[in-house]
Amino acid sequence: MLNIDSIENGIVIDHITAGRGMRVYELLELHKLDTCVAIIKNARSSKFGRKDIIKIEGVGDVDLDVLGFIDDHATVCVIRDGKILEKKRPRLPQRLVNIVSCKNPRCITSVEDVDQVFYLCGGEEHRYRCQYCEQLLSEEV
Repeated sequence: MLNIDSIENGIVIDHITAGRGMRVYELLELHKLDTCVAIIKNARSSKFGRKDIIKIEGVGDVDLDVLGFIDDHATVCVIRDGKILEKKRPRLPQRLVNIVSCKNPRCITSVEDVDQVFYLCGGEEHRYRCQYCEQLLSEEV
């Protein structure tokens, strides 16, 4: 069994749906951090069978809207001095701003420098629509 050390100070994103860990890494732009980041894919989980985990050393917060968009079942644990200080559950955001892009070539966002804004139109199905052209966001997660 693989052993990844615990962290003293930072964030642990746990219970990520198996296979979504790299998408979380990309959209949270963790590659830009100058700190240790561990991605554990397909770890055993008694609750879900398999899960992904991301450990980020030295960071105090992550964008819960981005995380909620990708996987609203994940858990964010804030670690201080080796102990869990706080646990957070991301929620499915009502609005996404500059997280994903509209794929409609006729959308104003493809020719103008405006924010990419999507709003939640189907909470149960996790569906979002472009604010400008009403294009349904394709399944990217």
